Amino acid sequence: MSPQSTKAGIWLMVLTTFIFAMQDGVSRHLAGEYNVLMVVMIRYWFFAAFVIAVAARKAGGMRAAAATRQPLLQGFRAVLLVTEICVMVLGFTLLGLVESHAVFACYPLLIAALSGPVLGERVGWRRWAAIGVGFLGVLIILEPGFGVFDPRAVVPLAAALMFALYGLLTRYAARKDSAATSFFWTGTVGAIAMTAVGVWFWEPMTGPDWGWMGLLCLTGAAGHFTLIKTYELAEASAVQPFAYLQLVFAATLGITVFGEGIAWNVLVGAGIVVAAGLFTLWRARAPG
Repeated sequence: MSPQSTKAGIWLMVLTTFIFAMQDGVSRHLAGEYNVLMVVMIRYWFFAAFVIAVAARKAGGMRAAAATRQPLLQGFRAVLLVTEICVMVLGFTLLGLVESHAVFACYPLLIAALSGPVLGERVGWRRWAAIGVGFLGVLIILEPGFGVFDPRAVVPLAAALMFALYGLLTRYAARKDSAATSFFWTGTVGAIAMTAVGVWFWEPMTGPDWGWMGLLCLTGAAGHFTLIKTYELAEASAVQPFAYLQLVFAATLGITVFGEGIAWNVLVGAGIVVAAGLFTLWRARAPG
């Protein structure tokens, strides 16, 4: 990769995180008014249409995109991601954007911790130390204290765990399938799974909220498009640190639009989590 393409990839990653933060804000609004399962179902209908359109334009069409030697793995990945999205959107309605994203930021640490048992990768003591420090940051955010633990705080943590496992399984699937195949299965199987569940929770929507739903679908497609272009221009290790900007954008949106506050423990804890995550990314690239 040339320095110019890497720079362009970094800027595209910044744009991607901004788009996804806007998508999270719209999701928070709609899920506050309607059932989460219905909102995610409609979003996935558009996502599936986008995935099919992308596959149809490539060599071999949809038949080539759908071809896989590991259908159970691909299907499980797709269902896992759509479940994670439902859980995370629920977290937005329970805790808000700021706190949910502060906790969710630990997912790179979970990927590092699980890469050994799932992918057989070696995790050195330095990264294990960073993982431990990162989870100390999560505890500072959740502030369990000595009283009764708020079960709502577990929601974004569960979403982070599911997303980390999804990321690891995507890397595992890449050993036999192309990125285009994984992308196709993610969208189509996810849409089928969400329709089977979400259709039972259909609620009539107002005209303005259909407009917000249209924006949710467009930001979803735009975010995935810019993410694809990002990885075409730059290596994942070069752009991944900038994915943390989604926490900044989402927190800004939560404070300015939804009137959320940001407590000192969330600010300090999120700083620790991000610093630990950046260290694990650096150690993953460092030799030895």
